[in-house]
Amino acid sequence: MCTKKILLADDEKPLRDLLVATIRDDTRYKILEAKDGLGALKIARKERPDLMILDVMMPHMDGFEVCRHIKSDPDTSGTIIIILTARVDDEDKERAKEVGANCYLTKPFSPTALLKKLREVLGSR
Repeated sequence: MCTKKILLADDEKPLRDLLVATIRDDTRYKILEAKDGLGALKIARKERPDLMILDVMMPHMDGFEVCRHIKSDPDTSGTIIIILTARVDDEDKERAKEVGANCYLTKPFSPTALLKKLREVLGSR
């Protein structure tokens, strides 16, 4: 079985802990964590995750900017990016599309629905 790397980037540790608890029992995934946007970008460039789950509102660089950098770099452009945020504005959803995000989910989220989405988007990779 091939292990997929998932990078979780959120400045709120309790949310990262919830995401880890949601994903960790599935041995198909190796979990990486970042607490801010610059850290997420640095880890992504080094580790080349298959998928990133990005919060929008993070210190040093927001999730939209991280996504834009990842998608514009030929070495990381194939990374699947899920924006997971409390922001529900249509403008934010549109911006996520513009910077290349593959999916936009809002908080609060269903752990079951998130796992289903992960399997859906990673299943074909």
